[in-house]
This record gives sequence, C-alpha cells and structure tokens, in this order.
Amino acid sequence: MQGRLEGGRLEGRVAVITGGAGGIGTAAGKCFACEGADVLLVDLDEAALAKACDEIGSNRVSFCVADVTCLQDNQRMIEQAVERYGGVDVFAANAGIEGDVRSIVEYDEKRFDQVMGVNVKGPFLGLKAAIPAIEKRGGGSIIITSSIAGLQGTANFSAYTTSKHAVIGLMRSAALECANKKIRVNTINPSPVETRMMRSLEEGLLPGAGKEAKQLMLASIPLGRYAEPEEIAKLMLFLASDESAFVTGSVYEVDGGMGT
Repeated sequence: MQGRLEGGRLEGRVAVITGGAGGIGTAAGKCFACEGADVLLVDLDEAALAKACDEIGSNRVSFCVADVTCLQDNQRMIEQAVERYGGVDVFAANAGIEGDVRSIVEYDEKRFDQVMGVNVKGPFLGLKAAIPAIEKRGGGSIIITSSIAGLQGTANFSAYTTSKHAVIGLMRSAALECANKKIRVNTINPSPVETRMMRSLEEGLLPGAGKEAKQLMLASIPLGRYAEPEEIAKLMLFLASDESAFVTGSVYEVDGGMGT
C-alpha cells in the first residue's frame, strides 16, 4: 500500500531505526509509519534495506546505508533524516549481531571486539549523533534494543551477553544526562524472536540440529513460543509515543516470562 497509512500516535514525528533491514527493525518501521511517523531505516545491506522498504510499502519510509560502528556514518544518517524530514524525534538503536556460540576460552578476540563494536559502540555513537538533533526538536525518545541476555548469564554466549548488559548501563547514564533535554531513554529486552538471528543461534547451539535447539529454547519460555517481531515493535511504539511521557531509565522485558 502506497501513501499515507492510518494511525496517529506518532503523527508529525521522525524516527531513525538502525538494524532497519532486520526482522525487528522492519516491523518497527512499519508500525511507526502506520502511526504517522516519517521513518529512516539504517543498515549495512542496501538490497535488504530496499526490500524492507518495499515490504512496508509506504512513502513515509526511506533508507540510509551506514555502519553503526563509524561515527561519521552515524552523523550522516542523522543528517539525512534532518534533510529529508526536518529533524529527529525518535532514535531506535536496534542494530545488533549475535556473535558465536563458544566458551570464553575458545572465543576469538577479534570476534568479541566485533560484537562489542556493533552492539555497544554502535548505540553509543548513535546516541552521540542523535541527542543534539532530538534536543533541537524539544525532546523525544531513544530506545535501545538490549535482550533478556542483558539481564541474566548464559553459558557460551559471553560476547553477546556482555554487550547486552553493557547497553543497559549506557541507557541509564543517557537517561540521566538527557532528562533536562526532555529526551527519554529506555531499553527493550526481548526473549528469542522469530528472526534470522535465532536461526543462527539455534545452529550454533546444535550444529545440524537447529529444530532440536529451538525446542530446547522454547522449554525455557513459559509462554512456550518465540516472540513475533511485531510484538517487539508494539513495545517500541509505546516508548516512542507520548503514552510513555513519564518513562525514562527503564528496562522493559518482552520475554514471554523467560526472565521470571
């Protein structure tokens, strides 16, 4: 469907979403556009970004190819949002990679650095670029995608788990720094979601037996299933909207009871 979509909870807002070509990022882009926002999806893969925009099917949505680990790219994506749409009100630091399923002793140092670069440095640089732009608009919302892995330990996921704990600390510091700018900062902490990342992790847990690995994962989720990307996007929408106007510095679990 082309043109303006129905809705209005984000009417007149501009949102930048990193990891925009992934399952959660695309779902959030569609959700935000349906509620009236202009949306800039950001990712490394141009073809995947173009596909995501086609899937969303709205002229409110465009994309920018950028590397979140590069400060200049973060600045450029914010500048493009300002040029195309007039400013930035919502920044979703959603880009992330899973890394490897390995013990600490076996984990490759360069791979660890890569996970920390995307999952921790990426949000840090994104906030560095986005905060001044959001402040110019009189305030807004920043949402950082953490994980249930940011709230508990998981054997053989040291890099991913460390990175997802780290962004909660980043969020809490940013929430305090940004309160007087009327910028709210929160994390969402999903359990497994039906996305490409989980297929990769399932294969890493039990090589050649991904379906069996999924069953093991499902056994740890009280609601007995993975989340759908749209369910994560709805929580992001709440945090992006005025409905969460007095919410900042908070950790939001959307995990089917996994963290209980």
